[in-house]
Amino acid sequence: MSGLTTADSPAAERAAAAGGARAQTSFWATVRALLRKELLVELRTLESVPGMSLFALSTFVVFHFALNRSSVEGDLAAGILWVTLLFASLLGVNRLFVADADQGGFDGFLLAPVDRSALFVAKALALLAYLAVLELVAVPAFALLLLGSPLGPALGWLVAMLVLADLGVAAIGTLIAAVAVRTRARDLLGPLLALPLFVPIVIAGARSVAPLFVQSARAAPALRWLVTLGVYDLLFGLIAYAVFDFLLED
Repeated sequence: MSGLTTADSPAAERAAAAGGARAQTSFWATVRALLRKELLVELRTLESVPGMSLFALSTFVVFHFALNRSSVEGDLAAGILWVTLLFASLLGVNRLFVADADQGGFDGFLLAPVDRSALFVAKALALLAYLAVLELVAVPAFALLLLGSPLGPALGWLVAMLVLADLGVAAIGTLIAAVAVRTRARDLLGPLLALPLFVPIVIAGARSVAPLFVQSARAAPALRWLVTLGVYDLLFGLIAYAVFDFLLED
């Protein structure tokens, strides 16, 4: 009996390890397939990213003429940038699950023998990609129309804060979009639910980059805002990942 136990134990361990590896591979293979589908659909339809980018550009043009200044700086510049990016991101959040709800994508995914969390990860990564493209268009336009000067050394800090903010918007936005898309007033409910959760991201982002937009003495942002935003992203990212399966089933 002891011989059988010692002989079977390594085999059982190898089988368990192989099963775990297959499960992990299956999860990430599902994420890759779903993400590829999302990006291909966006490339073919151009429903989200062009609208987000056009909204941001239009808003910067409006501020440029409404303020009637050659340039803005400090808190005003930071507030304009972050509020504009926030509202532009809501356009992408609202459209994130619309095609799945209207064309039966939810039902097909629920029938597939795959991990439900893969859909959350793929959608969040897709939204992250949309936000990255938005900022590639919006940040240079902001510097040209409102700052009146290139960002220079401040660009590195700004990119770091944008990455942290995008992670939070992607996690929270994906969760809110999944909740709102099943309601009749999804175009109204999505922003109403998302805006309060996005406020801490806007506050931390604006407070952190405001020193970067002071032309006379540009300073590095306070590290506490980087830490605050990172903790906020981690907290809500874990919450969204944990509850997404239950929302999908309901």
